[in-house]
Amino acid sequence: MIDKYINSIFIDGTWQGAETNEMETIYNPATLEAISEVSYGGKAETEKAVQAASKAFETWGQTTGRERSKILYKASQIMLEEADRLGEILTTEQGKPLKEATGEVKGAANFLLWYAEEASRGYGELIPSSVKSKRLMVTPQPIGVIGAITPWNFPASMITRKIGPALAAGCTVVLKPSPETPISAIEIVKILERAGLPKGVVNLVTGDSEAIGKVMLTDKTVRLITFTGSTAVGKYLMRESANHVKKLSLELGGHAPIIVFDDADLEKAATLSLGSKFRNNGQTCICANRLYVHESIQKKFTEVLTEKVKELQIGNGLSGDPDLGPLINESAAKKVQSHLNDAVEKGANIVTGGCKWNGDLAGYFYQPTILSDITDDMVIMNEETFGPVIPIQSFTDEDTVIQKANNTDYGLAAYIFTEKTSRALRVSERLEYGIVGVNDVFPSLPEAPFGGIKQSGMGKEGGHHGMHEFLEMKFVSISID
Repeated sequence: MIDKYINSIFIDGTWQGAETNEMETIYNPATLEAISEVSYGGKAETEKAVQAASKAFETWGQTTGRERSKILYKASQIMLEEADRLGEILTTEQGKPLKEATGEVKGAANFLLWYAEEASRGYGELIPSSVKSKRLMVTPQPIGVIGAITPWNFPASMITRKIGPALAAGCTVVLKPSPETPISAIEIVKILERAGLPKGVVNLVTGDSEAIGKVMLTDKTVRLITFTGSTAVGKYLMRESANHVKKLSLELGGHAPIIVFDDADLEKAATLSLGSKFRNNGQTCICANRLYVHESIQKKFTEVLTEKVKELQIGNGLSGDPDLGPLINESAAKKVQSHLNDAVEKGANIVTGGCKWNGDLAGYFYQPTILSDITDDMVIMNEETFGPVIPIQSFTDEDTVIQKANNTDYGLAAYIFTEKTSRALRVSERLEYGIVGVNDVFPSLPEAPFGGIKQSGMGKEGGHHGMHEFLEMKFVSISID
């Protein structure tokens, strides 16, 4: 299914290896078996990719939205037709259960479909002038060459959510996928190629993250960098891009709270809290990191949630029908354990789980875990865990719990469970987050803007807002004297 050796660098319409012939091994995180070797490129390959993208922009940027739309629409169709195959590849290199991986591929195809539709809707403005002899127009124009840096936790949808709007706007792309999950990126680029995308419009470079990123930051031809990843790397990109005043679109870390009020539907709140926390094994930027439950229902809620967690099945995403796969690597497993150890040392109680899963697989599996008796000084209440551990803390006062939820440098997503419309509106307005879900923990849709505030990033992905990131608004003033 996956080739043992892959020339994974795609420049100006040609698949090729690294100039040094160096390769990097990709492992299945469930079994730790080597699944492929891909090209390990760096500075030279990225410079060529930028040049190819710059040359292609001269024509791609002049195409009509309808022309771009046809290619994106065809690519989305191919992805949907091959969702099962692509899902198996994604599970093999990333670890998430097959049903979840296939769902991600379909979601990725839907981003291409949405932006196929948006490509024809890059509207400008005609501004009424205060001077009779002038006509004032605002016209949207593609920003140019963009660098797209994508993560391993959603290796398909994070690509299409970035390059979909970029291509729809008329930009050209140099794509750098995560070194843990390059094969999904390769397959997506192949689909775009099959859909008729002209050579040089999308270029792919796998390999040395630092060297590839350095070219994107220092080459003035790259006018925008779109990145999903850690806040620390986001800050680095901001600092290093300053010399060329590059535009940035950053989707960074999160520390999402869930607030369960005393009037909430208990069964719904527990089921959706489970879905939020343990989807992709807790390795999502918008998953629940802190669970605040009203004191009057905390005991019952914890009991209901615990029973649901105990029913979760762990295993290889390609075998059977597990609910949880492995963590991505050893570093991720160590971080989860360190957060749990710190909480226990400071008085937390392990309700269920609390250690590595001792199954028959070699990968980095961890039991889904619930913690109680939580205090605010625990690391897990202040840092993103990115793993299957959820701390539960009680509250009694609405103002206090909102203050606690907002007491973080992050501001990506937050969730509320309540049956009162007034409370839903009041609390959602006060929460300092770019995304708020009310009785809903799955807010990411192609038609809706996705992005955070504070140190969770800047810019939006999804919706018509997502295409705006890749457009410059040019003002034209015409004298008719």
